[in-house]
Amino acid sequence: MTSFTMDEISFATSSVGKVDSFLAKAFKFYLDILTLFLFGIGFFIPQGSLVYWVTNSSLSVIQQLTLKHPAVRAILGFSDKDVPTAGAPSVEPHSLQRRIPVRNLSPKELLALSIKHLSREEKDQAVSLLKLALEKDPEYVKAMVVMGQTLMQKGLLEEASEYLECAISKLSLAGHPTEVEDVDHLILSSQWAGVVYMKQGKKAEGLAHLERIANLKEPKDPKSKAHYFDALLLLSSALVDSGRKAEALKHLRLVVAYNPNYNYLLEEVENEEDDFASNLASSRRRDY
Repeated sequence: MTSFTMDEISFATSSVGKVDSFLAKAFKFYLDILTLFLFGIGFFIPQGSLVYWVTNSSLSVIQQLTLKHPAVRAILGFSDKDVPTAGAPSVEPHSLQRRIPVRNLSPKELLALSIKHLSREEKDQAVSLLKLALEKDPEYVKAMVVMGQTLMQKGLLEEASEYLECAISKLSLAGHPTEVEDVDHLILSSQWAGVVYMKQGKKAEGLAHLERIANLKEPKDPKSKAHYFDALLLLSSALVDSGRKAEALKHLRLVVAYNPNYNYLLEEVENEEDDFASNLASSRRRDY
């Protein structure tokens, strides 16, 4: 009987049945039949041997039952991968996992997903996700900035300017923002709004947006600082193109102090070379 009990306990926790149920059933049937033979043979075995085997099997049953207890397994550091835990999600192959409907995602999750699509040049899918994010949260400034930049890259300049202007309006509602993320968003939205208007031939509107960045205090955050000087570089180009060389030089010297790699552009302006704007445009074309 102890042998039969051991078989039942072992198969209750075994993973063999999960892999091949036929093999498991056949093997268990074999052990059940063997138990009957052992039961008969037991009448012909000396009592001393029976005491040994009964004691040994009984201790094995106790050991098996003890090791199945979650508290004991936790103390001993055993994995509970085969013991279901209340409230724990089931682990299934990726292909069997339920897909979460896009409409159930939060605006932040939708933005993150849209950025993944943008990294794969899937702009249409990204735009759809960004629209949904803004539908859920019309005040989500970061989504507006990414949407404006994406639409600009798609050549939809009018639509891009609307989203960027909306972001700038919300960020400037209470004066100059002070939070690091808000400052960065204001720099980016103003920079891309300036580019969008310049592409449309609206130089005055473009300059106004770029000059807004120049009026901000230089950020301390490294990422925001890089965006800030990128914008000053674009502003310098626009000012040179508008014949405002002195102002362009002032901003360009700040850019060179931050990044000496642009010193050749400063020299071109100081030497009054006419190809500065085209060279600067070439150096920044990769961004837009």
